[in-house]
Amino acid sequence: MLEAVQEELLTITRGGPVDAFAWLGPHRDGDGIRIRTFQPGAERVEVIADGRVAAELAPGIADGIFEARLADLPRPYLLRITWPGGAVQETEDPYAFGPVLGELDVHLLAEGRHRELWRALGAHVATIDGIPGVRFAVWAPNAARVSVVGDFNVWDGRRHPMRLRREAGVWELFIPRLAEGARYKYELLDAAGRVLPLKADPVAQQAEPAPATASIVPDPRPPVWSARALPARSDGPMSIYEVHAGSWARGDGDRVLQWDEIGERLIPYVQDMGFTHIELLPVMVHPFGGSWGYQPLGQFAPHANLGTPDAFARFVDRAHAAGIGVILDWVPAHFPTDAHGLARFDGTALYEHSDPREGFHRDWNTAIYNFGRHEVRGFLIASALYWLQHYRVDGLRVDAVASMLYRDYSRNPGEWVPNRYGGRENLEAVEFLRELSRAVAERCPGAMLIAEESTAWPGVTRPADEGGLGFTHKWNMGWMHDTLDYMHHEPVHRSWHHDSMTFGLIYAFTERFVLPLSHDEVVHGKGSLIGKMPGDDWQRFANLRAYLSFMWGHPGKKLLFMGGEFAQRREWNHDISLDWHLLDHTSHRGMQRLVADLNRLHATLPALHRHDFDPEGFTWLVSDDRTQSVFAFLRRGDAADLPVLVVVNFTPMPRHDYRIGVPIAGAWNEILNSDAAVYGGSGIGNGGTVLAEATPLHGQPASLRLTLPPLGALMLTPSLG
Repeated sequence: MLEAVQEELLTITRGGPVDAFAWLGPHRDGDGIRIRTFQPGAERVEVIADGRVAAELAPGIADGIFEARLADLPRPYLLRITWPGGAVQETEDPYAFGPVLGELDVHLLAEGRHRELWRALGAHVATIDGIPGVRFAVWAPNAARVSVVGDFNVWDGRRHPMRLRREAGVWELFIPRLAEGARYKYELLDAAGRVLPLKADPVAQQAEPAPATASIVPDPRPPVWSARALPARSDGPMSIYEVHAGSWARGDGDRVLQWDEIGERLIPYVQDMGFTHIELLPVMVHPFGGSWGYQPLGQFAPHANLGTPDAFARFVDRAHAAGIGVILDWVPAHFPTDAHGLARFDGTALYEHSDPREGFHRDWNTAIYNFGRHEVRGFLIASALYWLQHYRVDGLRVDAVASMLYRDYSRNPGEWVPNRYGGRENLEAVEFLRELSRAVAERCPGAMLIAEESTAWPGVTRPADEGGLGFTHKWNMGWMHDTLDYMHHEPVHRSWHHDSMTFGLIYAFTERFVLPLSHDEVVHGKGSLIGKMPGDDWQRFANLRAYLSFMWGHPGKKLLFMGGEFAQRREWNHDISLDWHLLDHTSHRGMQRLVADLNRLHATLPALHRHDFDPEGFTWLVSDDRTQSVFAFLRRGDAADLPVLVVVNFTPMPRHDYRIGVPIAGAWNEILNSDAAVYGGSGIGNGGTVLAEATPLHGQPASLRLTLPPLGALMLTPSLG
């Protein structure tokens, strides 16, 4: 028996796989109590009770083990540890505490149904039996040992091995007297007893700034909110300003701004520009800045390089106080394989598939989540709910949905595994997305869930209970590619590509679309938006003004990546600020003013937003004038709302006396002319008002004659007078 005990204790001192709670702490020993602790390097260890020494622990049968037999267990008791040099530490014994997770938590964790996973797993400041400290819990079912390591134990994995709650595969430990702000990781042994690279906490709510990789015990106090979350309105205006927080603007010396500084500058700017929402490229912890956040490793923690979690909460609160919604890019499609992250977390393919044909993206050099595993689905769904509930963000834009839906995504024949029916659809990912959308709808009513989905997968925005995926919106990638391709052509060639501008209306109401001009279109050699426009400098600006006006008139919510609103000339670079000095030039100020005016009209005229997803809100008037590259359509709201006539001439030739049918005879006001001098245009237009005659045309009872400016767009509404 003594030899068996000695072997177990030697295993503890060597950092091997052993149930530490079976040997450390207080245990019944005949009619007494044996207290045992492992304190490598200590000179003396004493048990303190009621302020006095109750016992001195003697060195045990293994190096670093101290133990003593007492008649009774003093409660509570402290360990007084004397270290070389005379330093004395007093602390409660971590192995004198019982389990820290309740049975309900363990049950929900085992089933992958813990919707508030961040409250159970991770690190939490807590008081147990009146003793302050930090409780830790981590899912690692195939590990032979898991320990908490940090500055508090000189990163020695032998000192704080955890207890396994076997039914859930979760390891837990309470470390008394530890406090918020402590750095920590987990040291794991795989099933063969091999030490793995130290792992950051998958459910950490705070982390060190990159390139450091430790997790941090977070402040337990919830954010303080001064503003209410914004009410959700599916028929309301939505004009989204997409932002990479680290490069929208920089401080002195090209310093990355922190959240409070970003909020002071960005939110008033967005408010002045009339955007309704800010969409942030991923703000979750990511090890490589060049991924722009799209390779996240901390699905529950804001990226520390931009500030603390509290500072991010203040940013959201400030946006809401200004009436601006906040949408976060969220990445459940893949994760990087950095050694401190999720990859082979416990020595096995825990979060990912073991077969690289299912579990690895060669395009991005990343691992793919195993959506067929209920614990992984629960982990991701809890992450989504965390940002919506804890930080009160208004929505999530889900990245790379197409890569999730198809097993053969970016793979050649023979490089992918068919589903159980022999098809290419990823049935497990489909069920995950439906489970996600149901959970968001149930727990966060009104929150947006926006899919970046680039294929024709049916029912992306149909409710999950009706066979859809349950997203509230979908990016219209087809519209973006078609229209940008059209704009790239010289005007003289556009007649041959006329259908690129009309094709989107064939399917515009099959989903609840967002029209995106996103960051993906201004990187990797694609140039800037203004750089995609043909012609000389004047024509490029005129083209872009007309194109943005066409976009704002078109059915669908709007999204514009930062810099596009003032015609940033160079391609976006995530390492430097936008070129705000360009606003010293009239052409760039004019573009910025146009976008602000488009946002104002979009918000104040219900016809431009109320029926974005309803064909009753749109009527083609001129869709077939390919010779002159002219498009005209009506946008309608409800019966009491003014209709809006949108006309665009995509050639540099002004068109005089161009007759277009309208629904109402009488005066029509020219409420926007993209060629106006205030926008940097030539000033050709209609003098503010045009009279519609009772002459039917284009299926309408009246018509008017317009002067169409070169490379220009017009918006008109009937006069109330």
